[in-house]
Amino acid sequence: MPRSNTGTATWQAIDARRHLHSFTDPKVIETQGSRIIVRGEGSHVWDSDGRKILDGMAGLWCVNIGYGRRELADAAHAQMTNLSYYNNHFQSATPQMIELADVLAGLTPDGIEQFAFANSGSEANDTVVRLARRYWQIKGQPAKRTIISRTMAYHGSTLAGSSLGGLSHMHAMDGGVLPDITHIEHPHWYVYGGELSREDFGLKAARALEARILELGAENVAAFIAEPVQGAGGVIDPPATYWPEIQRICQQYDVLLIADEVICGFGRTGQWFGSQTYDIAPDFMPMAKGLSSGYVPIAAIGLSRRVSETLGQGGLIAHGYTYSGHPVACAVALANIEIIKAEGLVERVRDDIGPYFTAKFDKLVAEHPLVGERRGVGLMASLQLVRDKTTRELCTMEDNAAIQVREFCYANGLIVRAVMQSIVLSPPLVITRDEVDELINILTRALDEAARKLGKL
Repeated sequence: MPRSNTGTATWQAIDARRHLHSFTDPKVIETQGSRIIVRGEGSHVWDSDGRKILDGMAGLWCVNIGYGRRELADAAHAQMTNLSYYNNHFQSATPQMIELADVLAGLTPDGIEQFAFANSGSEANDTVVRLARRYWQIKGQPAKRTIISRTMAYHGSTLAGSSLGGLSHMHAMDGGVLPDITHIEHPHWYVYGGELSREDFGLKAARALEARILELGAENVAAFIAEPVQGAGGVIDPPATYWPEIQRICQQYDVLLIADEVICGFGRTGQWFGSQTYDIAPDFMPMAKGLSSGYVPIAAIGLSRRVSETLGQGGLIAHGYTYSGHPVACAVALANIEIIKAEGLVERVRDDIGPYFTAKFDKLVAEHPLVGERRGVGLMASLQLVRDKTTRELCTMEDNAAIQVREFCYANGLIVRAVMQSIVLSPPLVITRDEVDELINILTRALDEAARKLGKL
């Protein structure tokens, strides 16, 4: 059991000595100490000093139903006391695995009919790479191996996941990208659109996929992977013309389409999945995060009919994880989905809190000199920080504006994320209007402080 009477300084000292953090410079932990989070309820967490903090990121895009839901703890307890674990290898299954797969089939877009399980979005995307290549082997086209992704994409941090992602600092950590993975430019109109309209730029950005397929040869391209909205890359929502053109290209050149729903799924965009928001018909649909609202690790991969039927003809599936479809995780995911349904959280994001959230951010774009663009949909948003709104000149790394805003927010009781020179938010789906107002108030003061330092106020 954790030492309940341990103070912050002691926790930080042990943490610095014993724990290697994710996505953190160890020197920062040594010099500044870690942030010790001890409790959560609703849209707030508390640190070890008793500070109440509004979580504008829902953990890591995942705590959709909010913190402290006893129903999920009860579901985990009941399952642990009945069957704590069994695997899904060698013809085995549990009722929880089967039921979750059946429930997901009723929520996902038409055509997604079968599901594999994993423990994280990273593992889900590794699984997709293997299954996509296996699909083409069975079809007698083993040369179709290359996966096309996008710059600024995030698809996990395993070897395959980080290679699929388009973040250069992740590639640099271990010397580059795995073979047979390549990237095209992401569809960020504000940065790359120039004089084009959003609609014309959407077509141009999508046709970069066609150009890359023709460059590589369609006979060598297995799949295109993309998030409906790029999350960790800065909440980059594509123009309306983008996804229809992507689908046309994939169909024309017989390239599998992978919609990475790890962030967008389970109500975040105002539909159950981002694919429904953007009318995408994927062949593979990896999902995680909101599947259990982050309460336990679980991921799933939805397979289209053509994929599942082909894999069913190919013999042994030589892939899986010890904890694939863990019965406790499946039981918690089922309870989480029931809460999302019972409380109408998807509809709430679409019709109520999502539009309210968006309107507040659009007001900042209209009025604040440091904010050039609001991106996002539903309950995910990003504010682009700029030096000049007229010319769309972005703040620079030397300006350090996004980090300043992030740190000011945390010091004043709000968690946001800095991505390049953008501020990213993705709060729990249960956030209230009063809490949105609290979020906007703190964020506005943070933007004012950064603007003053840049001489813009």
